[in-house]
Amino acid sequence: MSLDKTTLERVAYLARIKIDASEINKMTSELNNIMKWIEELNEVDIKNVKPMTGVSNEYLREREDEVNDGGYSDKIVSNAPEKIDNSFTVPKVIE
Repeated sequence: MSLDKTTLERVAYLARIKIDASEINKMTSELNNIMKWIEELNEVDIKNVKPMTGVSNEYLREREDEVNDGGYSDKIVSNAPEKIDNSFTVPKVIE
């Protein structure tokens, strides 16, 4: 696959990328080189090659989901100007 100036300008327009007229030739050449490299990679036979790494065989480490308040609610509300039953109290904001 080869890109020409018109295609590059169209893709840049659709992607909302501003490309100066002086950069179009350079960018077209660079993108064509990338496309050639991708085509070369597609020609490699990998049918009998197993992946070296992957996440499909990995399992998440799990732990029990326990409710834990930390046991120090009195320390948390110790600096509160007003508190009721280890809870912060705030002024009413709805009239």
